[in-house]
Amino acid sequence: MKWIFGGIFKVLYRIKPHNRENEVFDKPFIVCANHTSMLDVGAIVMSMKNQIRFMAKKEAFKVPLLRGFIKSMGAFPVDRKGGDVGAIKKTISMLNEGECIGIFPQGTRIPYVNPRETEVKDGVGMIASRAGVGVIPVFIKNKSGKLKIFRRNNVIIGKYISPEEIAFPELSGRQKYKAISEYIFDKICTLGESWEGTKK
Repeated sequence: MKWIFGGIFKVLYRIKPHNRENEVFDKPFIVCANHTSMLDVGAIVMSMKNQIRFMAKKEAFKVPLLRGFIKSMGAFPVDRKGGDVGAIKKTISMLNEGECIGIFPQGTRIPYVNPRETEVKDGVGMIASRAGVGVIPVFIKNKSGKLKIFRRNNVIIGKYISPEEIAFPELSGRQKYKAISEYIFDKICTLGESWEGTKK
């Protein structure tokens, strides 16, 4: 299902992955990327060999045609009425079971804006810390500032960030989660900036 649906998507949106050698296969991890379009999920899923799981509201799984597509893209249902706590607990549980999870630190889609000028949420820092897993930063780069059909979309995969690198033992609580999230997002932004003018 992934290669039927995703293969068509990859061709239409001209998805080009880079630095795929940075992906790890012997441990669970979180993929973190900038977020400009709801289609970013497909770009990440089709650029990595691991099955990357993303949360989606449970109501989407009740639509027959949509259910098959989003399941093939690695989505897992979350009850949004239960609040963020339930979603976080489920995500941590899946990481503990060996799954690889995709999270957008910005928390929402922000197209056409320099990502460094956007707010970063604490959630990814909390999840990475409590699950004790590392992170692979990813930058989705294109000329338009948003994933668009028939336009070249580069998916730049960064080097693995180990749990030790983001431990921040001198910090605790929300201060720690915020520091982890900001550290990860800085790595994401640096990927996009270092790519500028060097590769197309």
